[in-house]
Amino acid sequence: MDNDEFWQLIDSARAATTPAVPFERALVDVLAARPEAEILRFGVCFARLRDALYRRDIWAAAYLIGGGCSDDSFMDFRAGVIAEGRAWYEKVLAGPDVIAEHPAAAGENRFDAEDVFFNEDVNYAASCAFERRTGDRDAFHRAYELHLADQGIDRIKEFAERNAGMGESFDFDDDAEMQRRLPRLAALYLVD
Repeated sequence: MDNDEFWQLIDSARAATTPAVPFERALVDVLAARPEAEILRFGVCFARLRDALYRRDIWAAAYLIGGGCSDDSFMDFRAGVIAEGRAWYEKVLAGPDVIAEHPAAAGENRFDAEDVFFNEDVNYAASCAFERRTGDRDAFHRAYELHLADQGIDRIKEFAERNAGMGESFDFDDDAEMQRRLPRLAALYLVD
């Protein structure tokens, strides 16, 4: 699946989102209407795009917004960035301080951004859609691993490359450093 196809599915889910149907449920609905092979391709593309966000500067933004951010929470944050659509994804990838302009951060309650960007359930949309299509809770993981092998994708190698490309390490608890690296987000979230 190429990026354009992926983002079309995300846009379809965003268009189907309502107060009664949150994005993550709409995404499962959109994916479950697709063939199983397409759900697997979506899963691979999702992992690739989520992995591209695995950088320290983006983690620092998540840390500010969430008042801390574990590795698991950072995975949820990156899923939430994807859920916001291609434009926000590309902006965050270019420089995460731009999140200060997002309506959830710039609005009346800057802490709304935490609810928007930390979206754990988006990580599992492909597996939930696959389960809905097959009726088998474990079918996705077996099929996904076979799909990766068929495509020659080595997730262990990709994981090592991703970790090597995280960028310079710095202390997220150093307010001066956070203000230097993410001035707009720091101005919103490093307040007494």
